[in-house]
Amino acid sequence: QVQLVESGGASVEPGKSLGLSCAMSVDTLGTFCVGWFRQAPGKEREGVAAIDSDGSTNYTDSVKGRFSISVDNAKNTLYLQMNSLMPDDTAMYYCAIRWASCSAAAADYNYWGQGTQVTVS
Repeated sequence: QVQLVESGGASVEPGKSLGLSCAMSVDTLGTFCVGWFRQAPGKEREGVAAIDSDGSTNYTDSVKGRFSISVDNAKNTLYLQMNSLMPDDTAMYYCAIRWASCSAAAADYNYWGQGTQVTVS
């Protein structure tokens, strides 16, 4: 059974940094893509960053240069380092996984965590 558990969400001031973690309980990672998505109240869920099993990364334009995604395969843990946070980054952040190439579409991901709240104000 696949289980994803996010942690690290908090309330921070603009300009500060925050790191999110996603512990992934999976039998094997193999060929995969894991990503971070976020959803603000009244808005659709959007892809923030993704990384595949080859280490290739993708970022949405609004976070390029500020956010960094990484994965520790030995620990089965996904990370999102967020720097220079802005109020527009306020949202519930989710990690998700699919056993295929990365996609920006939330509907393409098979398993999701419960989310962790990030508030920037």
